[in-house]
Amino acid sequence: MRVMLLMSSALVLAMSGTSFAQPPSPEASASLAGAERGGAEWTEFVSREDRFTITFPGQPTVTETTWTSQFSAILPARIYSGTQGSGRYSVTVVDYNPIERLLTERSRSLPALDLAVHAYGPGYWKTDVRSAVVYAMSKFLARDAKVTSVLSNFSDLVAGLLVELANNDQSRTFASMYMHENRLVITEATVPKDSPPPLIFQQSLGWLDEDGTTKLRYQFIYYNDPDAPKPPIQGR
Repeated sequence: MRVMLLMSSALVLAMSGTSFAQPPSPEASASLAGAERGGAEWTEFVSREDRFTITFPGQPTVTETTWTSQFSAILPARIYSGTQGSGRYSVTVVDYNPIERLLTERSRSLPALDLAVHAYGPGYWKTDVRSAVVYAMSKFLARDAKVTSVLSNFSDLVAGLLVELANNDQSRTFASMYMHENRLVITEATVPKDSPPPLIFQQSLGWLDEDGTTKLRYQFIYYNDPDAPKPPIQGR
């Protein structure tokens, strides 16, 4: 995972398991060794259903939930959560695939005046998809915490954003958000004040193909845009 570009937070308008061999960075290896001494063993967790992989402390608890999009579509979601010592870790995956149907159906029932004023027309679902990562970021920026960093980023060349927060209890939250194949993926780690950044968690997010069996890496930056072609795959 590499950081590409520093962004000002003021510019942000809104906010089961199989192992894959992938050597961690030296910093991540140090974090992994320390984590194993303190609690659950870190392993490569694979969700074939939601098409991602990540290094997770033990086997996560999976909770079915919903997510309300920027334009009020109610979408199915899952939260994968776990702990390591005093640290809390989660991956939230929101399925945006139903959004075209949901918002198109809603547009047909709106009065003509609403369509004219709010432009919630049949194609407006595309805007909801394009803004999903920024909307997710807005949820973190609205928290009662100090924003210490907002970065543009990519994971295996899937574009996304990172945010770091200093919480009122002096813990720190590290979060990232990406869109891949119309799935919004939000990772969040909250660790105590004096703990090192959770690099083993942050840097291990990967993507799976349509069968949920093989890891993907793209040849150039992948943006989840309804009207843009996907970049070719560099490796599997």
